[in-house]
Amino acid sequence: MGEANSKGSILVTGGAGYIGSHVVRQLGERGENVVVLDNLSTGFKEAVLYGELIVGDTGDMELVSRILKEHIVETVMHFAAHTIVPESVENPLKYYRNNTANTRNMLECCQKHGIKHFVFSSTAAVYGEPEDPNITEASPTQPINPYGMSKLMSEIMLRDLAAASPMTHVILRYFNVAGCDPEGRIGQSTEKATLLTKVAVECAVGKREQVYIFGTDFNTPDGTGVRDYIHVEDLASAHIKALDYLRNGGESITLNAGYGHGYSVREVLEMVGRVNGKPLKTIETDRRAGDPPALIAKATKIRSILGWNPQHDDLEVIVSSALNWERKLLERNR
Repeated sequence: MGEANSKGSILVTGGAGYIGSHVVRQLGERGENVVVLDNLSTGFKEAVLYGELIVGDTGDMELVSRILKEHIVETVMHFAAHTIVPESVENPLKYYRNNTANTRNMLECCQKHGIKHFVFSSTAAVYGEPEDPNITEASPTQPINPYGMSKLMSEIMLRDLAAASPMTHVILRYFNVAGCDPEGRIGQSTEKATLLTKVAVECAVGKREQVYIFGTDFNTPDGTGVRDYIHVEDLASAHIKALDYLRNGGESITLNAGYGHGYSVREVLEMVGRVNGKPLKTIETDRRAGDPPALIAKATKIRSILGWNPQHDDLEVIVSSALNWERKLLERNR
């Protein structure tokens, strides 16, 4: 406890959001000094279970500088971002402002205040539509939408700054994040969610009438798209491991965050139906533009380099936690 506290504070941007709030909780549980910066555009103040919440924008350089200085911040974990792919296509400048320009401003503040470490929330969307569905960190980065490009541009800025300064970083490229806190304290509360697991559990509790299956003619075992689903609790623990790695003198690195195997759309929907006790109403329709048949992380490096050992690699566990949270939200809103 004391050792963690002696290492300076951790600023978590977007810490009131889905993934950020799980990381804040794990940091708090081990006695870290945490300060959260979130504008609450998609986050929720009640999701911040530890540390101090400051409501504000990552693009506000005066505010960020003040936080870094006053809280003696050692490490920044940067989650704050817009994340809806279709919206990024319709409104690209919104994504380049919030995801790219604001990250640039954040990095300038970090350089000015001598921040030691930076952990960045990136995405498998930087890979676009890879020819080989088994994606390594060396696979070509060729985003097909502004969301993926906005994150890749941030990665490049971070790498360039690290090359010109003492700051070290870990970039984590997330695959399909799913599930919620196993104890049901926090979860995914995002409005108008597009992630399959969230959409499916909303259907299970009656918030949606049906779930659409976009494409049934992919070259996959059951014809539907296959994705690498990672439990948010395991993803959060990867950030804790990244923090320890950097504190122990680890070099800057980019890592895939996934399990290394996938589930199809049908498998996910069938599991939600099974856990809920009755099948979901599904409607099969055409493929969406830019949907690859399969995206699977080659995720051996994150295990070997960070010593990360996932504890929730089980579709039933993922779905059960997500459904449990969705039922809580339903009760809360009644």
